[in-house]
Amino acid sequence: MVNRVEILIALRYLRSKRKIRFINIIGYISIVGITIGVAALLIALSVFNGFSGVVTSVLVGFDPHIRIEKRGNISSEEYNKIQLILKNNPDLLAYSPFVSGKAMLTTESFNKVVFIRGVDETGIGNVTGLKNKIVLGNLKFEEKDGTPGIIIGLTLADRLASILGNEIVVYSPNSVQTALTGVNIPEGSKFHVAGIYESNNREYDGSYAYISLLEAQRMFGLVDKYNGVEIRLHDFNKADQVKSVLTNQLSNEYSVSTWYDLHKNLYSVMQIERWAAYILLSIIILVATFNMLGSLTMGVLEKQRDISVLKAMGMNSKNIIRLFMFEGLVIGVLGTLLGIVIGLVVLYLQVHYQIFPLDTSVYIIPAIPVDIQWTDFVSITIASLGLSFFAAYYPARKAAATLPSEGLRWE
Repeated sequence: MVNRVEILIALRYLRSKRKIRFINIIGYISIVGITIGVAALLIALSVFNGFSGVVTSVLVGFDPHIRIEKRGNISSEEYNKIQLILKNNPDLLAYSPFVSGKAMLTTESFNKVVFIRGVDETGIGNVTGLKNKIVLGNLKFEEKDGTPGIIIGLTLADRLASILGNEIVVYSPNSVQTALTGVNIPEGSKFHVAGIYESNNREYDGSYAYISLLEAQRMFGLVDKYNGVEIRLHDFNKADQVKSVLTNQLSNEYSVSTWYDLHKNLYSVMQIERWAAYILLSIIILVATFNMLGSLTMGVLEKQRDISVLKAMGMNSKNIIRLFMFEGLVIGVLGTLLGIVIGLVVLYLQVHYQIFPLDTSVYIIPAIPVDIQWTDFVSITIASLGLSFFAAYYPARKAAATLPSEGLRWE
């Protein structure tokens, strides 16, 4: 515990400078370096948090929160049993079965291989955000002149040069396989564009098309069978908790995935990038603390006489160590506080005045997003003060090793 005398002496060493000298300049550079490092860390982590929040809102707003699947598909009898389990869970908002598979969509001039999802027209609007993302047409798979409807993404519609009402022919793997075993050409299923959606996710908008559940079962040869069940919760943050409950209630044949599991690779990359930024920007603080180490070490050499006098007056090695450790920590605290203040000012300006805008023709948001979290303050403070502590330790130990007789020999 640092006593009052040690604090007073340390503060006097920091501020009682009669003239600017090289040692003082290095000390000021240390504070500036720590300030810049802390501000950069706070801004970078807040930006990563902001982008992560945007990605999560886009994915969770369109995707189901939980998905139940089974290798070998789910029969109608098994789905009825699953419904009994789902109906008793108060955290569930809605659920709906689905059928999924790859197929080729063709128009008069273009073709594209996409994922076809067969969904229940009455339930899909409550399970995913598809209904709310329709920009043209509506979420109805009703037949028009004997042709069932299909919902495609805006990017896919552009690639196929299709608009509402246009005809699209879908070739499933089953139709191609049947043609290969015989002499007939593949027979495609005709659909008309009933709706166009925009999910703010170009991968989805360009690679997913939706048809009715019955049409998908017929197309992929899954009569009275489903690939899985999609679930939406009242609160998506409870996904892991609900997953644990469903895993215990269902047999080992079933796999339960949360919205995070469905995009685990994406979040893993984002987490790696976040840690890389944290480590790289911490190097700025590390360099600043090296400057502080040099400044304190030269200060110790300069104050040999003062240290010898203090020891002669009764101070022991532990007192000297605490004195110079406190001096180093004061530099670290000043730099950390100034960095946090500057970082918060920049983040405030970004939130309210969008000083770093984005091109809305390329990005789905008008400016770089930020999200300030208290855990960032803790991690940044630990990194800054921890490095300051270790930088001050060596000079403090060197000061404590000073012998009074050596410091006063020539006095």
